[in-house]
Amino acid sequence: MGMMAPIAEPAELKRYSGLQRAATLMLALGQEHGAPIWELLSMEEIKELSSCISYLGRVPAAVVEHLLLLFSSEVSSMATLHGSFDSAERLLVGVLPPDRVREIMEDIRGPSGRTMWDKLSNVSETVLAGYLKNEYPQTIAVILQKLRADHAARVLSELPGDLGTDVIMRMLRMDTVQKDVIQEVEQTLKSEFMGNLARSQRRDPHEAIAEVFNALDRTTEEQMLAALDDRAPESADRIRALMFTFEDLGKLLPAAVQVVVRNSNKRELALALKGAPDDIKQLFLGAMSQRAGKLMQDDMAAMGPVRARDCEEAQANLVRLTKNLGDRGEILLVDSKSDDAMIY
Repeated sequence: MGMMAPIAEPAELKRYSGLQRAATLMLALGQEHGAPIWELLSMEEIKELSSCISYLGRVPAAVVEHLLLLFSSEVSSMATLHGSFDSAERLLVGVLPPDRVREIMEDIRGPSGRTMWDKLSNVSETVLAGYLKNEYPQTIAVILQKLRADHAARVLSELPGDLGTDVIMRMLRMDTVQKDVIQEVEQTLKSEFMGNLARSQRRDPHEAIAEVFNALDRTTEEQMLAALDDRAPESADRIRALMFTFEDLGKLLPAAVQVVVRNSNKRELALALKGAPDDIKQLFLGAMSQRAGKLMQDDMAAMGPVRARDCEEAQANLVRLTKNLGDRGEILLVDSKSDDAMIY
């Protein structure tokens, strides 16, 4: 067999880790060709690979073709693969006994696809603690163990002192929780708590409107607020206080600015800063290396005159990026309603 000419590595391949490449390969091989390989893997390796397949998402055809070059000469006609919980489960069903498949998929997904616990982690700690304080300490301990550590800590601090201590003691003594216990707790939370969550939260409508206004272009936002000033001035003032605006970027800590800069589109950042007040401009340039700051200033100068509308759109996108980073807890935002810094 003659030597094959080396094929150029697709640029997208660099985004995939070794584990993701292995997951793509196993997904592409399918049940028939992949079975001998799956049988040689340990339980932990199967879990790791299956988990990676579950979160793989869409894989470009060029990546699949490159990874399968030695396995198939016909893969070039393949469009894309799509890794998901379902495709991972279908793949395992033809390879492993049903009980092992169920155990692996539950370990990846959680008993109810983790959606219950994801939702619970987004519930205000005050609301959640208000519900949990009427539950048995053992039940509270099970729930807190399933939450993110930061959210569990906030819920714990909202519980009455004696109850909080009792819950901690039970968490310390708790062994591995049986799946049927977790499922029972989940079912109770779904039927008794999540169903009534909307009434429990009583979210201030001004907060929802402030989020909508944050997403508006500046001209429409100013028109809406001006109209509200005439008809409901108190509401307009409250919405302004709740909004996170471009001017609020000036209150970011330098470390947060560095994260925003790293995550931003540099061309769009230059456009946003070109029309920014000097304090914000200097804050962002100061968060860059000397060379990067000089390049950014050169980019702004090279733009020449720009339309105010384009500048405002770039600034709105920068605000949206900053808010998203704050919502994910990756940066520290300053709450416009107080002088304290807090993570949103």
